[in-house]
Amino acid sequence: MSLNEPTQENLETIINDLADRLQVVNRSIMDPADYDLDNYDEIKSLHDMVVTKGQLSVSETQAFVQELGAYRK
Repeated sequence: MSLNEPTQENLETIINDLADRLQVVNRSIMDPADYDLDNYDEIKSLHDMVVTKGQLSVSETQAFVQELGAYRK
């Protein structure tokens, strides 16, 4: 599955995968419906960084969650 196309389905996949990788307990802040497809490239870049980095520290995790919050509707 290629996540390069900015589709709603791909956005949902990326957001859900980020929630898993960042071990977000409060899933309501990671509801894919709260994110705009216009920000797909930025969110995908964050996803790519998390995937590449692998294991994150607590402060890195908080920073990624905070950055994602900036892209919520």
